[in-house]
Amino acid sequence: MNNKAKVGVLLVNLGTPDSTAVPHVRKYLREFLMDERVIDIPFLSRWFLVNGIIAPFRAPKSAAEYEKLWTDRGSPLLFHTEDLKTKLIQQLDAKKYHVEMAMRYQSPSLEEGLRALQDAKVQKIIILPLFPQYASATNGSVIHKVMEVIQDWQVVPAINYVARFMDHPLFLEAWKEIAEETMQGQEYDAYLFSYHGLPERQIKKASCNGFCQLNDKCCAVQTPSNQYCYRAQCFYTTRLLTEKMGLPKDKVHTAFQSRLGKDPWIQPYTEDKINELAKAGSKRVLAFSPAFVADCLETTVEVGEEYKEVFEAAGGEQWDLVPSLNSNDTWVDCVKDIVLQNT
Repeated sequence: MNNKAKVGVLLVNLGTPDSTAVPHVRKYLREFLMDERVIDIPFLSRWFLVNGIIAPFRAPKSAAEYEKLWTDRGSPLLFHTEDLKTKLIQQLDAKKYHVEMAMRYQSPSLEEGLRALQDAKVQKIIILPLFPQYASATNGSVIHKVMEVIQDWQVVPAINYVARFMDHPLFLEAWKEIAEETMQGQEYDAYLFSYHGLPERQIKKASCNGFCQLNDKCCAVQTPSNQYCYRAQCFYTTRLLTEKMGLPKDKVHTAFQSRLGKDPWIQPYTEDKINELAKAGSKRVLAFSPAFVADCLETTVEVGEEYKEVFEAAGGEQWDLVPSLNSNDTWVDCVKDIVLQNT
């Protein structure tokens, strides 16, 4: 490879409102929820649901939630991704790699990130959606949007898409490091791994020849038939992290959060699991959110604050949340290794 021919790297996270102002939150919700891979119903039904019900009524409440999260640097999801990009650039050879970042929704946009790589005249592009487990609504949506953006390019360089990375050794090591910092030798009655949920219909739509049964037996082992089943990948992540950290298996639980609408979502639901643990006598719980690599509304507020209130209301005494990977150095090493493997 000559000095002018670089590999472009695009780190892609979910997205965040530009501010906590209600109009900005409403704009974000509209773009996010109008994605056909997020709410996978016919366009007109989706349009009326999002623009007539969800965005108008949910935006003020979500804006108040974002207020709890916002810092002097703005949205944690945004600045943690920026920090990851900065550290990755320092780890890679600047003569060979050009790194950009983008958000699937809002700013900086995927169009902007891809245009920057196009302007840099890169020879190859690595698209890295920052979602450890593959789902159509996350990784699939990023890949879909990238293909939509580049379809009119006259010159389309070679492109590698990273579909998932939840089993990368350095990903697991980074979680172990951060968990040990949080635990500091403490003992817990239960360890709860809470992942973002999905409607059951999306799991079934992605099922390989109808393999997915949405039960613990089906998701208990990773096979070629369920390797891209989001629920199975989440249980697999829990098993890997449990083994990596040496947690007692009988105290480890997996659940799914952030439901939207009345259709059944993948279970068990996190709130139900919390009440079940408290009823069984668990007083001290350590929570993880391994579907996220940067702290955001779903980790800091939903798991860290709202679920803590649920647990304490049910009789629990101590609820601790392991922070996300953010820009942890081992996590940066993981991203670097993923890039090198895909170069």
